[in-house]
Amino acid sequence: MFEHLKEQPKDKILALMQTYRDDPRDTKIDLGVGVYKNPQGVTPIMRAVKEAERRWWDDETTKAYTGLAGDPAFADAMIALVLGDAVPRDQVAAVATPGGTGAVRQAFELVKMANPQARVFVSNPTWPNHLSILKHLGMETVAYRYFDESSGGVDFEGMIEDLGQVRAGDLVLLHGCCHNPTGANLNMVQFKAVIDLMNDKGATPMIDIAYQGFGDGLEADAAATRAVAAGCPETLIAASCSKNFGIYRERTGLLMAVAQDKGMHAVTQGNLAYLNRQNYSFPPDHGARLVSIVLGNDDLRADWQAELEEVRTGMLALREQLAGELQRLSGSDRFGFVGQHRGMFSRLGIAPELVDRLRDEHAIYMVGDSRINIAGLNKETVPVLARAIIDVGA
Repeated sequence: MFEHLKEQPKDKILALMQTYRDDPRDTKIDLGVGVYKNPQGVTPIMRAVKEAERRWWDDETTKAYTGLAGDPAFADAMIALVLGDAVPRDQVAAVATPGGTGAVRQAFELVKMANPQARVFVSNPTWPNHLSILKHLGMETVAYRYFDESSGGVDFEGMIEDLGQVRAGDLVLLHGCCHNPTGANLNMVQFKAVIDLMNDKGATPMIDIAYQGFGDGLEADAAATRAVAAGCPETLIAASCSKNFGIYRERTGLLMAVAQDKGMHAVTQGNLAYLNRQNYSFPPDHGARLVSIVLGNDDLRADWQAELEEVRTGMLALREQLAGELQRLSGSDRFGFVGQHRGMFSRLGIAPELVDRLRDEHAIYMVGDSRINIAGLNKETVPVLARAIIDVGA
């Protein structure tokens, strides 16, 4: 049997990480990996999460399964965090998933069950795993224009023109905030136009929100997701706790299905639970439990929000420093968009051959499309990166 298996394409980001690890140069800089790092290059356990673990260590009495949908307290806490009071709780079906990726996968599975002919419209570019999962599921994808390489912003006219092709029953995949891989985001006026278009066409939106709190703050970063959920008849939302709680390896996510028709809640919840049963039965609980404890205790929540704000403002400061340094060295503001982007990532618009030179000549590692992880920098390495970018002729 196994002789019929085919070699699968290697994940480019994971391959880049291995090349970085194998590089013996002491001056190497890793801007490719998609995790937050502090100025010391460490992905820390957040203070409130560590304290929640201590408390749970004392309180936990069993390792028995939770329900198919996970712990209800986790769903309630995350729905409140992401959606606030945008929609009533009884309009939201939800299941815990292994990370945000699990939520994305389950959402696509649900769409395929509901409408096998649905096309999925995805931004160009998007997180590569979106496309990989869709291809694996055999779902038709349609790219819509999103990133303007010349300005470093959103090509909104192109986006709206391309989304004009959607049909009733299609799915439109959107990033709730901190677009990955570009860092360029729609403003609220633009999101409202997208909502109106989807409603006119009868398409269903899906929001992938993996970086709430990394952009303009917890509430601001949720604003677009809340507007879509409140403004569309049905919405799918895949939320991740990996980044804003720093619990990457705990694999903690939530899939939400919002329906304005409350009569759809029971059947939707049942189908989400069914998909969990088919894929992994009961979702992991440890990370979800920590999130519930943090969000459910005033002292821990306050400390978590304070540390998350430190992370957010630290990345903004690095963005502004890099944009300023590039302006000083180049004598132009052509990289000014770096300071306007939000989240961990920015796409610099550098040609692939220059990305190769940055790696080979300067030991600076970034994804081939010139996506950089801002959190891979610190105050000392920002000038190093800026000088290297100018040196290779970008």
